[in-house]
Amino acid sequence: MLTSHPTGPQGSPTALLGDTDGTTYPRDSTAAGPEAAPRPAGHVLVVGTPGPRRERLTRSLRATGHDVSHAPPGEVNRRVGQAPPDVIVALDERHEPADGGDGGAQPAHRPGLEVIREVRTVPAGQALPLLMITAGREPAGVVDMLRQGADDCIPEASDPVELSARIEAKLRRVPVPVEQLLQDPRTGLYSHPHFLDELDRELQRPAAGRQGGVLAVVAVAELSALEARLGPRVRREVAERLAGVAERLGSFCDRLGRHDDGLLLMLLPGVDEETARQGLQKFATTVAGTRFIVADENVRLTPAVGWLPLTECDAGTQALEKARDAAVEALRHRDLRPVRYAPWMRPAPHRHRRRPLGSLIRPALASLSPVLALLLGVGVPFVLYRQTYQLGWDLGSAMYWVVVAGLVLSALLIVLECLYALDSTDRPERPGAPYPPASAVIAAYLPNEAATLVDTVESFLRLDYPGELEIVLAYNTPHPLPVEDTLREMAARDPRLVLLPVAGSTSKAQNINAAVTRIRGEFVGIFDADHHPVPTAFQDAWHWLSNGYDVVQGHCVIRNGDSSRVARLVAVEFEAIYAVSHPGRTRLYGFGVFGGSNGFWRTDLLARTRMHGSMLTEDIDSTLRALKGGARFAVDRTLISRELAPTTLKSLWNQRSRWAQGWLQVSLKHLWQGLRSPVFTARQKLGLLVLLGWREVQPWLTLQILPILLYSAWRSGGFDRLDWAVPVCVLAMLFTLAAGPVQALFAWRLAVPELRNRRAWFWSYFVVSTFFYSHFKNMVARQAHLKEALGDRQWRVTPRAAAKAVARR
Repeated sequence: MLTSHPTGPQGSPTALLGDTDGTTYPRDSTAAGPEAAPRPAGHVLVVGTPGPRRERLTRSLRATGHDVSHAPPGEVNRRVGQAPPDVIVALDERHEPADGGDGGAQPAHRPGLEVIREVRTVPAGQALPLLMITAGREPAGVVDMLRQGADDCIPEASDPVELSARIEAKLRRVPVPVEQLLQDPRTGLYSHPHFLDELDRELQRPAAGRQGGVLAVVAVAELSALEARLGPRVRREVAERLAGVAERLGSFCDRLGRHDDGLLLMLLPGVDEETARQGLQKFATTVAGTRFIVADENVRLTPAVGWLPLTECDAGTQALEKARDAAVEALRHRDLRPVRYAPWMRPAPHRHRRRPLGSLIRPALASLSPVLALLLGVGVPFVLYRQTYQLGWDLGSAMYWVVVAGLVLSALLIVLECLYALDSTDRPERPGAPYPPASAVIAAYLPNEAATLVDTVESFLRLDYPGELEIVLAYNTPHPLPVEDTLREMAARDPRLVLLPVAGSTSKAQNINAAVTRIRGEFVGIFDADHHPVPTAFQDAWHWLSNGYDVVQGHCVIRNGDSSRVARLVAVEFEAIYAVSHPGRTRLYGFGVFGGSNGFWRTDLLARTRMHGSMLTEDIDSTLRALKGGARFAVDRTLISRELAPTTLKSLWNQRSRWAQGWLQVSLKHLWQGLRSPVFTARQKLGLLVLLGWREVQPWLTLQILPILLYSAWRSGGFDRLDWAVPVCVLAMLFTLAAGPVQALFAWRLAVPELRNRRAWFWSYFVVSTFFYSHFKNMVARQAHLKEALGDRQWRVTPRAAAKAVARR
């Protein structure tokens, strides 16, 4: 209670709401003495539930010369619209009289904070002085109300004259919201209206005096969740944190503003589009890699940047809406890439959109891709060889030796990978630091993977990790499914399981990006929804990550090989990939590759890198981007996770088609950049050339055998006149054919025990791979190239179904 209170008629202090017995009333306006300053009349809106407390406050205010009207909570905005007051005085009703006023525990429901939000969420209430009459003296409660938007807080036991004086002070100096100032005095951010003024001023410059320029809007994916948990103050704080990053990065941004919705507004005059895009990309990456304090919480943010050139802007408001549409599109992906506005992001209302002609022709051409591949890979070269021969150039014979050399080179690379796999780097015996908190992210697509999801989650809950481990299931579903009820029951039983439905997601990349800002672990393991890692997987991964590595890729083992012949084939192939090729390439070229699942990242690196959903193999793309940033990748064939293989040839075709097309996308995007990058050594650049260049050429080069044979038969007068026993050709063929048995032998030698005991599987793989499967994969690769050229980038999810696992013997 405030000191030096005047006494009432009975000698007791006079309070705003009277004495405890309710019989004492405050003095009138003349009681302050003849020297008191004249009080300006003011209309006060008293907000509170009807009852004795509100009535006593009303009498106090009227006694000090104020006009008073009332509004119950929930009706404030309507009353303000009907008769705008000069000031609002609200009762904080957290402590009801029935509680006895004994200072007991505060109830969870806090109407006082809700009144503040109600007043401040409408423009008419943002500039009104708001005073809260508090029932208690808890500093935390006062702090919360001031932070939520109250201008002042006064205990109800205070003198009425003090309340009147505080009201008068507010009326003499009405608080002006930051939004109505030209610039925020603390951050220098333009308010939304004044930013629009600056934008219009820039757009009105003569074309000759305006060179380039870009407008950008930055949204934050986590803003809604933060606001729901921490209140509307986070809108301003988030924008301020983003502005701080922009200022630290230097002069790439000229003017910054803040939208009422928490968006950061950027004006970049006089810069070309590519410079602006690079600056915005650097800004987004820096924000994603920084931890911020927002409302006293340590959080990670995902910026979504939308932008458009000023040359495409007519009016400021319209331009800002377009940039905001682009930011909304960036929010869908959460991959940190700035999105340039395109007209399709804002379709014209009530207008029938015709399907483009390309969208009708493309599927028809894609269905004919095997025929197109033969036409381009056999027919066109044969005609070319004949025509050049008639012109005096024997191009066909030269290509013969190119093909022979290519086949020998491919076989040699396979043998080298096998040999280097025997000398792969061993996992460090001890961790370089204590086991930190860790996170597992399971990316799932429902309903496609609903049948396997519960078993997968149960396997993760059985993991043995000495530190804190959280398991985040990030999934997307078109509609509610029964399996979600089961998952919620599991999460209620075990708090380590966190369910994260990702609304609107259409890819694994979006699920992972949504999870990366929610996880608490220092490092994170990424898994598909059919994976069952070994119990010590996270312990083993930390041995690598705590000893200088940033990412470690484990060994994916097929656990349903008994399901079908296709699954059996894939089971052996995965041993050739994860037990032989990955370790061998890492040792040979000096860098590893993240395979999409059973991979462990340092969380900070993953937050900066993210996954790009537009890439069909977002894992390889993220690998290359992280490598260009200096990250170190390791491969560990003893770090095992068991998964399901496709069981039909059709599902295998769809899976490998996506892989092949994704690798082509990565090659087109990263090969030339990687070869020019000073980050990579000569040895690593050789690895990039093989991994991203040679693998794309080889399927078409091997197909040249057919046009060369046709050309040779045409030139010789028939197939019966060809000399099939050319020594060099025979030796090359034998060496090429030998690569298959060598790879199968090494795969068996380095396989996990439960598959090494299946020797018949490896013999079958050798035969099928030699006479069918290698040609099958080359055919898939050629068709994937044509699909990419035609712009067909549809994501086809591999079907998952629970199946009989391979016995571990």
